Amino acid sequence: MNSINTPFSKSLVALSLAAIISPVSADTVTNDDAQYYERIQIVGQDDKLRTEAGSTTFIGETELEKFKFDDINRVLYSVPGVNIREEDGYGLRPNIGFRGATPERSKKITVMEDGVLIGPAPYSAPAAYYFPMMGKMTSLEVFKGPAAIKYGPNTVAGALNMTTRHIPTAQEGQLDLAVGTDGFGKAEAYFGNTNGKFGYLVEGIHIESDGYKELDGDGDTGFDKNDIMVKFNYDLSNRDFDQIVEFKYSYADELSDETYLGLTDSDFTENENRRYAASQKDRMDWEHTTAMFTHFIGNDTFDVTTRIYRNDFERSWFKINGFKSFGGVNSDLQDILANPDSETNARFLSILKGDQDTVQEYEKIILGDNYREYFSQGIQSELYYNLELAGYKHKLNAGFRYHEDEIKRRHTEDSFFMQSGSLVSDGADQVATTTNREQTDALAVFIKDTIYINDFEVTAGIRGEFIDGTYQNEVRGKEGDYLKKETDIWLPSLSVFYKYSDNLGFFAGVHEGFIPTSPAESSDVEIENSINYEVGGRYHNQGTNVEVVAFFNDVENLKESCSFSASGGEGCRLDEEFNSGEASVYGLEFTANHTFNTDVGLDVPVSATYTYTKGEFDTSFVSDFPMWGVVESGDVLPYLPENQFTLSVGLASDKWDVNLIARYIDEMSEASGEGVLLSGVTTESLTVVDMSASYDLDNWGVVYVKLDNVLDDQEIVSRRPYGARPSKPQQAVIGYQYSF
Repeated sequence: MNSINTPFSKSLVALSLAAIISPVSADTVTNDDAQYYERIQIVGQDDKLRTEAGSTTFIGETELEKFKFDDINRVLYSVPGVNIREEDGYGLRPNIGFRGATPERSKKITVMEDGVLIGPAPYSAPAAYYFPMMGKMTSLEVFKGPAAIKYGPNTVAGALNMTTRHIPTAQEGQLDLAVGTDGFGKAEAYFGNTNGKFGYLVEGIHIESDGYKELDGDGDTGFDKNDIMVKFNYDLSNRDFDQIVEFKYSYADELSDETYLGLTDSDFTENENRRYAASQKDRMDWEHTTAMFTHFIGNDTFDVTTRIYRNDFERSWFKINGFKSFGGVNSDLQDILANPDSETNARFLSILKGDQDTVQEYEKIILGDNYREYFSQGIQSELYYNLELAGYKHKLNAGFRYHEDEIKRRHTEDSFFMQSGSLVSDGADQVATTTNREQTDALAVFIKDTIYINDFEVTAGIRGEFIDGTYQNEVRGKEGDYLKKETDIWLPSLSVFYKYSDNLGFFAGVHEGFIPTSPAESSDVEIENSINYEVGGRYHNQGTNVEVVAFFNDVENLKESCSFSASGGEGCRLDEEFNSGEASVYGLEFTANHTFNTDVGLDVPVSATYTYTKGEFDTSFVSDFPMWGVVESGDVLPYLPENQFTLSVGLASDKWDVNLIARYIDEMSEASGEGVLLSGVTTESLTVVDMSASYDLDNWGVVYVKLDNVLDDQEIVSRRPYGARPSKPQQAVIGYQYSF
């Protein structure tokens, strides 16, 4: 059993409990919106100064509609404190981190849909190879610092929650059709209504593209995605309580001709959108289902929201793994593309391109199918309660979640000849490479108390995670390879907001961060643990909003894991985890927005976001992790841009609007330390400008156009896992929306 109680935990637990029971004076506490599905949206855009302590960002439907982004990466670039490693250009499998946390497959942030964990197996295998479609989202929230403490399991970096469309209170629907370059097509429609006490919603989305990559010898490089969602609710309210029950079911699938295989730097310079012939059979094929039952009950004093959920995800990821190891020859795809000029690597590169045929046994190309089955299910309940102790006001927020998830890996490999630019099976039997299962049962609890002391709001909270994990090697003859582990931890938080005036306030907070280890890792691999601090200020006045936050994450033990998306599995066992020791991440987040009103009836909305982040190791060590190597104290963390800046400017009338958004991302290190491939190599800094415009045809709907990457500038956004990968080129889209 791994029971964790740091000195910080023990001292802050005492402070938290003391704050919860201490009597203080306060102004009147108003109850939040009675609708359960609004409860998580604590950062809505309103006409008052927001007084929650902690860094929080809300993006509502109006903002999402402005640019009509289908890529979550493009949405999040306007959020301060977010670091992203792009991969396919469409956001099919995003890599998102907050405040310096490794963005790899978004595995270090808590990702939710409608307040429920949405990753395939958030505890057992947190890498998010599934991500919901943005088209069905009407808002999203990002929580960092103490604001994220109740949204575990991962609390080091923060949490992202996306909200699907609500059931309308009256008949409502919309049809959205769009076409664009590179064979892009989109069809989205929804319809819903409430008749008496019964409401329903049906929504469907289809998106496709031929892709912008150019495969040697021709072939598909695009994708098809579908998502269908239905919701039903029934109002059970009476004069004492608001009460409603709701059921949501969704089905989604994707078929994408995507690959992990990139280019050499010289080939990227000649044609950044080229794809080598060896990737011609690479394909991702997945299906995902979600079922969720929700019950809400509340009044002016309290409310309780309870959710029961089940997610199933099944995928086949068929892709190039490398060349066959034979006769003492062990080639490495990453090395071939990083160092293509050596005689041996030049031969292998020619085979990848289809310029030469396979001759030797070690020149056969290995394709692997990483077939996996996941499920996650559980029940969670959350309470808000406004109470008065000895004449003083408190807002109590408490909840629990019992969660189960599992991943089954059934990985196989097949060998192929390269013949005349085509991959041809060598006829050998398929080889099973990984057959195992990881499963987790987890109980999470939290309690937060916000106490109102004149112009101060003090929030003390604590979160508990109690995790039981099991690993089973299911290879025949190795059934005895079994591991069972337990992890228990308490994570306290404390924050305060001071309302200096109706327009200006200041806040500060501290909380303990945590990321669990996987069930397959022994107790020798330690959890990631940190103490995170932030201090900031917030200003609001007549449509002007400004927020500035400085943060410092003191990481006691940084943890990373080996994955195909990061290293191709070269040099480490797939999903193997590594510890580095201490690290520090600090930075500044700034965001501001204002709408200028003109005398000619035009509005000019302007917003700016800037993030400065510095992350470095505080200890020297030597690691087998392919992104670390020989690290000296002071070496920077990989894939963390030091500066990011986003500027958005619009022009809007009653009938039309035009919007521009420009973002700048600094270069990023591909690896830390020395002695590993890509040591000292960086990505290029990148500036991207996107544009959108729409015109209202009154009763005939709305026409819109959008142009992603107006400047058509492409740079290397990553060289992982195998070679240079480009940002998305210019894409033009024209669409039509009809609402009724």
